[in-house]
Amino acid sequence: MDAAARLAIYLESHPEIIGKVVDFNPYADKLYHFDFTAANKELNPDTFSDTTKFDRWITQKLSDNNCKYGIGGYMEHRTIYARSKHFDTEDEPRRLHLGVDIWSAAGTPVYSPLAGKVHSFQNNNNFGDYGPAIILEHNLDGLTLYSLYGHLSLKSLDGLYIGKPINHNEQIATLGNMEENGHWPPHLHFQLMFDMQGKRGDYPGVCKFSEKAIYQKNIPDPQLLLRFPAAVND
Repeated sequence: MDAAARLAIYLESHPEIIGKVVDFNPYADKLYHFDFTAANKELNPDTFSDTTKFDRWITQKLSDNNCKYGIGGYMEHRTIYARSKHFDTEDEPRRLHLGVDIWSAAGTPVYSPLAGKVHSFQNNNNFGDYGPAIILEHNLDGLTLYSLYGHLSLKSLDGLYIGKPINHNEQIATLGNMEENGHWPPHLHFQLMFDMQGKRGDYPGVCKFSEKAIYQKNIPDPQLLLRFPAAVND
């Protein structure tokens, strides 16, 4: 049995250990599903290449649909990474998104859905990168799982140290603004990994499409923890 199947079975058997990542209320809040693939003809390079325009577009979509949060992205082949050289490589650009994005306002609280400890953290300060990021380590009865939180506020890194205990449902961060979060409209990049492969404070959130099968073995679907309902425009 692979690690993803073990994780799914464990979480299904222990629903009480799963907390929230954001203050989403399924009885009062709606989710808007963002599509950042080539199929979305409404979002063009002129918009997503300009962070201010992109932010205005995101905010308008959420407002028009009366949604506090937008969501999307796991294993989505996206066009928007053309906005940054950070995702370019010589042979094949990185365009496949490996986590789930939760779009909301700067300052939105972020929580750890599982008990654990701080594995690492750093400010990945490149255009298009994570900006401030925190990685937590969780031990689920012998199964090690890591959770990554990217595009945070700089103050989210204050007071952290390697090995710091983190409680289930503890607030660990807030969403950063465009000036500090890697130059993106405010959102959380939430991702799970079984193996950090020696990396600290960073782990790829976007890969080459040709490497999808490799990364899928290490990166399970964050919906296993998020358990969000269907988005309003699904």
